[in-house]
Amino acid sequence: MLALISPSPCKPCVKSRTTTARFMATDRTTEAPIRQRRVMSAFEVRVSLVFALASQASSLSQRILVDVASETAKYVFPKRFENRNLEEALMAVPDLETVEYKVLSRRDEYEIREVEPYYIAETTMPGKTGFDFNGASQSFNVLAEYLFGKNTRKERMEMTTPVITRKIQSDGEEMEMTTPVITKKLTGQDKWEMSFVMPSKYGASLPLPKDQSVRIKEVQRKTVAVVAFSGFVTDEEVKQRESKLRDALKSDTNFIVKEGASVEVAQYNPPFTLPFTRRNEIALEVVKKEEWLHNNDSLI
Repeated sequence: MLALISPSPCKPCVKSRTTTARFMATDRTTEAPIRQRRVMSAFEVRVSLVFALASQASSLSQRILVDVASETAKYVFPKRFENRNLEEALMAVPDLETVEYKVLSRRDEYEIREVEPYYIAETTMPGKTGFDFNGASQSFNVLAEYLFGKNTRKERMEMTTPVITRKIQSDGEEMEMTTPVITKKLTGQDKWEMSFVMPSKYGASLPLPKDQSVRIKEVQRKTVAVVAFSGFVTDEEVKQRESKLRDALKSDTNFIVKEGASVEVAQYNPPFTLPFTRRNEIALEVVKKEEWLHNNDSLI
């Protein structure tokens, strides 16, 4: 009788089954660890916040520095007018927007300009003179507040040049305002007006001032005789230069001082400018002689 003998498994098969069994056993008994999110300590949070704020401040500082550098360059690298003598050659003005004009003629004592229309913001000065420090400072600050945001749109506008002071007639004549800043005297009342020239991009759509003492006006195209001088402006100097300009214009063959014209003083530089590099101008409105003769035929 034949005996049934179970065949013994081959060695490779035994090794394979053993390896599989061990793997299954390990898989059942060992679970993959759960990765937990690391919680930052309070100190680490504070450090991260400091670095974030520092980075943001650095970015802001860079933008501010760029703005400051851009504005400073307008004063450090000024523009110059065409000069007629050594005094004017030394004068320099900030590279800011100013009134547009063209020169019609030049003489040794003055030049004749045709000035384009422009808008101004004006205020009446509290002092009894046009160049009283306290009155001028107060008026300047009132206009500057309007320019830099104290208006109905809370809009910050760019500074222009020059600042103009101007005499005005005792009958309360309303003068068109221009830029720079204008100071205007009310004859017989010891009152002056100061004005800032407004940026031309606004035209008639300027924001309204919140301060009722500030008025917006348009200055029409006009022709003026202008004399430039350096140094700091005083009432006495303005009086003397106005007198000399009126005398010089008497011999002009083409232009005559407009009846009722008041002197206007333009100052182009900030207070820290050296006196001999400052540019100031006095101006009187003029008309062509033939135009004046035509309008006054009935009086001749």
